[in-house]
Amino acid sequence: MVYVTRREVFSASHRLHNPQLSEEENEELFDKCNNYYGHGHNYVLEVVVAGNPDPKTGYVIDLKILKKIIVENVIRKVDHKHLNFDVDFLKGINPTAENIAIGIWEQLDGKITSGKLHSIKLYETENNYVEYFGDKK
Repeated sequence: MVYVTRREVFSASHRLHNPQLSEEENEELFDKCNNYYGHGHNYVLEVVVAGNPDPKTGYVIDLKILKKIIVENVIRKVDHKHLNFDVDFLKGINPTAENIAIGIWEQLDGKITSGKLHSIKLYETENNYVEYFGDKK
C-alpha cells in the first residue's frame, strides 16, 4: 500500500460559538476564538490517498487530477471565506478544526476514483492540527 499526499493552503475566517450556550459560557469555552466578527487562519490541508500503483502509470493517483478534485470541491468553497456564513457544507456547524476536517472529507468522499481517500489532515496553526480517517463504523 502506498500513501500519496497532496497539500493545499487556504485562508478563511470563523467564529467558534455555540448558540445553545450563554455568551458567558461561549466566552469561557472558546475565549478569543469567540470574537463576534470572527478571526482568521491560514490553513494547510493535506489529503492522503491510499492504493497500489497502477502498473501502466506507476501512480496511485495522478497528482494533477487530485489537485483538481481538491480545488474544485474544497478550496474554491473555503478560500477567503467566512466559514460560519459563506460555506454551504458548514452551515449550522460550529467550524472547529475537527468539524472542518469532517466537512472536507464529505466533500471529497466518492470523488477520488484512483486509490481510496485515506485521511484529511488540517493544520489550523503551525502547532495545531487534526486528522480524520472517515467514519469507520
